[in-house]
Amino acid sequence: MHPENPTWSGPARLRTSDTEREEIAEVLRAAMAEGRLSLDEGEERLTTAYGAKYRDELDRLTHDLPFAGRQALARMPHRRAATRRSLQRHASFIMIVAGVLIGLWVLSGAHFFWPLIPIFFLVTGLIRHARWGRYEFRYSHRMHLRH
Repeated sequence: MHPENPTWSGPARLRTSDTEREEIAEVLRAAMAEGRLSLDEGEERLTTAYGAKYRDELDRLTHDLPFAGRQALARMPHRRAATRRSLQRHASFIMIVAGVLIGLWVLSGAHFFWPLIPIFFLVTGLIRHARWGRYEFRYSHRMHLRH
């Protein structure tokens, strides 16, 4: 049953969390910093975001922004720095694993350079991370609205 209409038989509206409200607020702040929203409109949307009870109320706040505002958020300096740190950690991990694999190959005395196969997949993952790292997957209230 719908919380606001007892005769409604469709799927129930899902309540939003503080984390989801804060995520939308961050998107709105990025859009304001980019100049896509005026200060007045941005403040109005922020007030609405913090007062939202249901997930579908949050969706309306960013539907008119390009890519729902996610692209502006990815261009923020702190997000770029976080992506850069994440890539550095990923590359360090690959270097350590590659060193261990090459060490095992040397100790094994094998003629075929078998570490090339796992290193290839590790580097492919790093390239994918570098290319798409700014589009990190996060839980989104929009996932439930599309079903």
